Amino acid sequence: MREGDALPPLEIAITRTLIVAGAVASRDYQDVHHDAVLAREKGAPDIFMNILTTNGLVGRYITDCFGPSSRLRAVKIRLGAPNYPGDTMTLTGTVTRVDGEIAEVRVTGANGLGQHVTGTVRVYVPGLEPAADGSELNDAPTDLGVES
Repeated sequence: MREGDALPPLEIAITRTLIVAGAVASRDYQDVHHDAVLAREKGAPDIFMNILTTNGLVGRYITDCFGPSSRLRAVKIRLGAPNYPGDTMTLTGTVTRVDGEIAEVRVTGANGLGQHVTGTVRVYVPGLEPAADGSELNDAPTDLGVES
């Protein structure tokens, strides 16, 4: 794994089931995530995915790419265009830094409307090589927060 390496893309079908299940699993009972009529009354064309589901999908993407021994250290994402049912989100990533056993990855998730999610993920991966410049990424605290 080296700086500049691209991760393989992951296409995720955005279904009503995925949107509703993600909202329920994260205890987000806002009507815009499960009731199409109320979502339309509030100005959206349909129900849409919540940020916690997106955060989980970004985490899954990274750990799928780096393997079962990898561990998320920090996930910082921002939402853009909503994920509506019937669309597809394609997650892509680029390694921006490797230091010791920590990789930093710039992640993007695009759908038919544009960028749904952008952000940075730091992931622990046993066996990664140190950065050539000797800089440190390992000392930062774990942060799984979400920016909105």
